[in-house]
Amino acid sequence: MQNNVASRNRAVMCSALMRPHLDSCVQFWASQFMHDIEVLEAVQRRVASFQGVAVRSLSTSSPHDHPEHGRLVYKGNLAKAVLGVKFFSYSTSIFNLFMMPYIMLKSGIGVESLLVQATFYGLIGIFTFVTPITLHILTKGYVIRLYYKDEVDTYTAITYNAILAEKATVFHQKDVKIPDITKMFTTFYAKTKSMLVNPTLFPNPQDYNHLMGYDKSSFFKLEDLAEVKEADERK
Repeated sequence: MQNNVASRNRAVMCSALMRPHLDSCVQFWASQFMHDIEVLEAVQRRVASFQGVAVRSLSTSSPHDHPEHGRLVYKGNLAKAVLGVKFFSYSTSIFNLFMMPYIMLKSGIGVESLLVQATFYGLIGIFTFVTPITLHILTKGYVIRLYYKDEVDTYTAITYNAILAEKATVFHQKDVKIPDITKMFTTFYAKTKSMLVNPTLFPNPQDYNHLMGYDKSSFFKLEDLAEVKEADERK
């Protein structure tokens, strides 16, 4: 036993092999030497210490945490689809712009008439720019990730801007406004910017309730009812 645990590496290997069986095998082992018992207990303490550090590190750190934005509370499942559709629309629009002069020269459309050329380019330009602009307007508020900082009660919504780069919008919970009329591409307003989220994609429903202020509305309603009841009693 003393030779087997002479080095630190051997002790760690021995602890890894012996620790799972120690509880079930201890009744069959009775050492006659106090030194062997002390060595074995030292190995056990090192293994227990390593396990405690590992558990604490897993519990305090998370791959969803962001050092600046806070805790990840929402992740949109259509982020890649939105990015792919917008990229395809942009690329086809750019391709059409570059190909139009070549098509005009080869087909001979409007060679003798500037009016025909202007009309043709105008129609192509409308269809070339309308599609990507419309897609951006419809999807600019789609939240691909939403972070929350508990200590300051602020949110950071990550969306795509016009050039397909991620844009961070920071807002406080009190800045959230729910539209009076249900809208297809708007779940709530962060100040004046519309945001679109899917309530079913929040891992913790309480995060969605707090975002929308639903956890406060019931409290205010109870207060309002209490005030009304007190007013009636005074009358």
